[in-house]
Amino acid sequence: MAAGMTDLRHKLDSSYRHLGDRKRKPFEDEYDSSRRRRRPSFERRSFEDEIEEVKKIHEGCKQCQLFSESECREIEKKIDEVVEIGKNGKYKEHTVDKAPLRNKYFFGEGYTYGAQLAKRGPGQERLYPHGGVDEIPKWIFELVVSRLEEAEVVPKGFINSAVINDYLPGGCIVSHVDPIHIFDRPIASVSFFSDSALSFGCKFSFKPIRVSKPKVCLPISRGCVTLISGYAANEVTHCIRPEDVKARRAVIILRRVLPDAPRLEPSTASDHDRHTSASRHTPSHQSSKRDHHSHHHRSKDSSPTSSRSERERSEKDRYRYDKDKDRSDRERNGKERGRSEKERSSESSPSRESKRKSPVSVENGSHASRSSPHGQAKAEDTKTSGKDDKQSGLSPLKRLRKEEEEGLKREKTEAVPPKRVKINRHQLSKS
Repeated sequence: MAAGMTDLRHKLDSSYRHLGDRKRKPFEDEYDSSRRRRRPSFERRSFEDEIEEVKKIHEGCKQCQLFSESECREIEKKIDEVVEIGKNGKYKEHTVDKAPLRNKYFFGEGYTYGAQLAKRGPGQERLYPHGGVDEIPKWIFELVVSRLEEAEVVPKGFINSAVINDYLPGGCIVSHVDPIHIFDRPIASVSFFSDSALSFGCKFSFKPIRVSKPKVCLPISRGCVTLISGYAANEVTHCIRPEDVKARRAVIILRRVLPDAPRLEPSTASDHDRHTSASRHTPSHQSSKRDHHSHHHRSKDSSPTSSRSERERSEKDRYRYDKDKDRSDRERNGKERGRSEKERSSESSPSRESKRKSPVSVENGSHASRSSPHGQAKAEDTKTSGKDDKQSGLSPLKRLRKEEEEGLKREKTEAVPPKRVKINRHQLSKS
């Protein structure tokens, strides 16, 4: 044992002396369990509270089967027409809002929501300026709203906003509460094309998308009218889960916009449009060129107090333009290089006339060509090469290759094989 250490506890105690009172000395003080850090305890809701909430949600929901099979088919044809017009781009900018597996069509009034908000959170939604979206189609009033008013589901003249949500299989809409400061209650919706379900109190998680178990799952059949108000519309979120959309489904949401609902100013709306269009759409090569030149000229005339975002945007556009220009220059240089190589190869290969004359000149001037029978035969063949080209239709290069092959065949046939001499190994050894 180390010098001066009479006990292991003494040794351990000496190693903690430099810490002072910051650390408890071992084996001397008793452990105080009250100093242990504990997690905060959350009060769990009792079963009675959950049942009470379910009752409140059901009290705020009303349903009735109002539309027949023939009426549903007629309305569904009109919805298909709306979708086709949206595909052709004949609606205003804010009328159509596209998302994966779900498209929204705003009529009468449109508003900002979700990722469109500059500041996210409840109460930040704003209506677009008047005329920002298309008017409600007449067929919605004639085929849908009039039926609701006749059945006294909504008062006459109550509806001034209509939204068509078109879901593909697997489409969804996340948990939300319709903005209380924009829309009056009740909120009416009519389902078409297929059956589905409206879920309350779900929580969404993404990548991959997952949905928690709902507090209430309300079945919705084709042609069914659903009204939500009170606790179901204001105090708990509702959503459409992906697993509840097994076939194409469309819903027409009918609401009343409050007269004092907050609205975007025209100048604010234009800035908002610029922000959303820049975030959604990627400019093409042509547009990037145009944006680069416009930013270049604007930067010359602009004052030193130009905003940082504009400078960053111009730098990005300039970088994108330079990158595209370098790519086009490389492609152009590659084409010119390939063209020059073709010209060089064509110059290096002899022309038709030179190919015809070259064997004759060799016959007249070269001793090897006069002495060899192959040279004489080749010279005689060149005299009739023009006629052979026209008759056979061969190009000069192919004709030369054919002549070379024929010459090689002649050399093989005319060449005399060497004589084989048998040598006796015994004679070699004697000599």
